[in-house]
Amino acid sequence: MHHYYKSEAPEVVATVQEFYQAKDQLNERLAELGKIFGGAIAPMHDVTSHFAGGVKLSASPELDVHWRRPDEYGYRSLRHKAVPPKGITKEQRAAIRGEHDRLCEQWKANCPPPLDRLDYWDRLSVNTGNLLLYGGAFFVHRNIAYFALGFEINKADHEEKVAAGKPTSGWISGAIELLPSEYEAARLAKVGGAA
Repeated sequence: MHHYYKSEAPEVVATVQEFYQAKDQLNERLAELGKIFGGAIAPMHDVTSHFAGGVKLSASPELDVHWRRPDEYGYRSLRHKAVPPKGITKEQRAAIRGEHDRLCEQWKANCPPPLDRLDYWDRLSVNTGNLLLYGGAFFVHRNIAYFALGFEINKADHEEKVAAGKPTSGWISGAIELLPSEYEAARLAKVGGAA
């Protein structure tokens, strides 16, 4: 079951907007990384962050020396160590290892650091442990921050637990609970659907 909230508090709206600005910057840096390696970079995310995935490269076996085989979407990730083919000279092996070291250094120098979503939730005063267990999402539409949480936040309960020194789910400044239909209408309007 999800619980839906919205907040017009300027600091809350600004925090959610900052996350999406940081995400846009990450995507721009991923595009730049893709130009360096000759293929689009898969934008990946897990429960806590957004990060660079593999590179969209051909399935050519020649690339297997430096890159893992493509996944079902055609993305390859750089191997930790080169895998030179059998039957080559010592000099050829050294050249392959040198090229692999160059590729790894190029990746390290140009790959943007992961974008930590939990940092933004912390700034919103939401218990990130609850987020990891039950999930949560946010967006801004028309200068209002909207939230879908897999757990309930309650201001009175939060204040009582803080006063007693007990763990709390947190409290988003200015949050009021919504009907799911109001949240969904705002979400659809944000993504360009009806409403």
